[in-house]
Amino acid sequence: MIAERVKAVGESPTLALKKKIKEAEARGIRVIDFGAGQPDFDAPMNVKVAAARAIKEGNNRYTEVSGLPELKEAICSKLWRENRIKCRPENIMVSCGAKHSLYNIMQAIINPGDEVIIPSPYWVSYPEMVKLAGGRPVFAETWTDFKITKYIIEQKISPKTGLLVLNSPCNPTGSVIPRDELVKIAELCLENEIMIISDEIYEKIIYDERHVSIASLREDVRDITFTVNGLSKSHAIPGWRLGYAAGPEQYIREMEKIQGQSTSNPASIVQIAAIEALKGPQDFLKDYIKEYRERRDFVVKRLNEIRGFSCNTPEGAFYVFPQLPVLSSEQFAQELLEKAGVAVVPGRAFGRDGYIRISYATSMENLEKGLERIEGFVG
Repeated sequence: MIAERVKAVGESPTLALKKKIKEAEARGIRVIDFGAGQPDFDAPMNVKVAAARAIKEGNNRYTEVSGLPELKEAICSKLWRENRIKCRPENIMVSCGAKHSLYNIMQAIINPGDEVIIPSPYWVSYPEMVKLAGGRPVFAETWTDFKITKYIIEQKISPKTGLLVLNSPCNPTGSVIPRDELVKIAELCLENEIMIISDEIYEKIIYDERHVSIASLREDVRDITFTVNGLSKSHAIPGWRLGYAAGPEQYIREMEKIQGQSTSNPASIVQIAAIEALKGPQDFLKDYIKEYRERRDFVVKRLNEIRGFSCNTPEGAFYVFPQLPVLSSEQFAQELLEKAGVAVVPGRAFGRDGYIRISYATSMENLEKGLERIEGFVG
């Protein structure tokens, strides 16, 4: 017996790509992986030392389901200091990665038949999480600049709309929602009694824009918003699985019930290291951003030199989302892997066929070689 709700959910395309890469390598193909959604830098030394110290000191016990009090205090301080979001520990839920936070939120607030507006292109897991919660994803298609606007969103609102998912900077496009548009979107949601999830996991990886948290705009906007973040992208520790959500207390309590009956607390050692990550020096990010910017500029320029490709310049994250000279992104990605040994994620997985996602969270040497292979493949 397999639950019907599970039958409706697809496998993660990014995780499926890893399987394809291993299969290709087993056949002797030397693959350059442009599919990775994780930084290629090492974690800051002070954070690694804090984790090692936590092990040495025997921090092996369960913690509170929603996270260590000291960590929740550190998150509150971070949110006020950097995002101008005022909250208390009761508004914080610490989970096993930002993905887990998103899942908990949707399980807590979506009822069967509720409609959830998701700007497209979107991160692959949003619609599947909505389905698992019994809701119906409604896609708001952005234009060629990939910028979501109030106008696009309001065309998708119905009496069943209960939630809007925002992701800025965006995976896969790197687009950033400007403050003036966030104000309009917030007012639209207040008028229509729509709650907001603001996925801000890439907030630290931003280039020519300034990150603005929608929950910082006004107190009444904060009261309908879940701000989701984590340390995977900013501190290069995706495998440690530590994320958090800040939101209205009554919903956080319900999310704690869900987590208490599923995973319980995130790893105690990682939580202790996360306190150091949030309170410690952040100057390492300047080097990360400098390197990412150089890679971004190189990749965008190089892709636009390849026949049939068209690539916008992303404002954040570490992905480019170029348009292809063909319509089928899945066929293109499959043949590119098999014939040229380059792994990319087809745009169809993100709701936009005819595009591919390329991660530039890899060495410049890999980027140069991989783009040469793509150019040779296109011919």
